[in-house]
Amino acid sequence: MANTYSQMYVQTIFVVKYRKAILLKDWRTEIFGVIGNLINDTGCKTVIVNGVEDHVHCFFGFNPSDRISGVMRTVKSNSSKWLNESGYLRHRFEWQPGYGSFTYNLSSILISGKNLGDKLV
Repeated sequence: MANTYSQMYVQTIFVVKYRKAILLKDWRTEIFGVIGNLINDTGCKTVIVNGVEDHVHCFFGFNPSDRISGVMRTVKSNSSKWLNESGYLRHRFEWQPGYGSFTYNLSSILISGKNLGDKLV
């Protein structure tokens, strides 16, 4: 459709299988970067990827022509493949099945205590 405009933001959360605390601080930012690039490769726009030892939060602008399930399938499968080939772990890495997904409107998005307004557009 011509002249279509959308502005949709999504937070997804997914967990290491069995909630094992194995996303070590030494290389955690590297896997977050990989995940952010994988989100961008789907046509979405990564805002931030962060997390702790056992789970990851992704916040991104969502392309309405995609499905969240497709984005998450791509991100989880390719990031686990990357981790398995990285040599960081001595055992096979897996994400737990499923994820949480939550939408936000632009006026409710705060980063570092500041409303982003139209900075994400």
